[in-house]
Amino acid sequence: MLDVTVIEDPEAAAVSLDPVRARLLAELAGAPASAAMLAGRVGLPRQKVNYHLKALERHGLVELAGERRKGNVTERLMRATAASYVISPAALPAVQPDPDRFRDQFSARWLLALGARLVRDVGMLISGAATARKRLATYALDGEVRFASAADRAAFVQELTAGVSALIRKYDAPDEDGGRDHRIVVAVHPTVKDESRSPVEDQPTLGS
Repeated sequence: MLDVTVIEDPEAAAVSLDPVRARLLAELAGAPASAAMLAGRVGLPRQKVNYHLKALERHGLVELAGERRKGNVTERLMRATAASYVISPAALPAVQPDPDRFRDQFSARWLLALGARLVRDVGMLISGAATARKRLATYALDGEVRFASAADRAAFVQELTAGVSALIRKYDAPDEDGGRDHRIVVAVHPTVKDESRSPVEDQPTLGS
């Protein structure tokens, strides 16, 4: 079972968003189970659960984990193909965000568009790497910092921009035939922790 996988197909996305099927996915991410076992957990007849499982299986969201005999019946034990799922913007191709339509480093909506493109692109790369049976070269850095003031945050962003830009100038080799292009995305946003406190509290208005 994969830790996380990206859903790119529109029909698969629709199937996963059904409340009953989403519940079944959550149950099967924990451990394999049969339709009869799941029926008691979700409060539905076994036949209805089996119908939903077949829909999930058709779209690659669940798979056969094994079989077992129970009396005169052979039960199929199903499991989720991943512990969690992300729906790619590729599932809505006509309206997926395009960060190239506008650029605003201080816009939360532009950050959202960048994040959406990241999900789409990495999902496609994972699919391609799996087909080619090759490893995908990626890197991610995640951390938290508490700024004493809005001024410190602005200074941090300025130094971060200068530092990353210097690294790009140092290592960029646009004329190297054997090279490969890589996209760099750096984001800074308030940490979401306490719902009782607004994430925009004490922050200057930078964009939306």
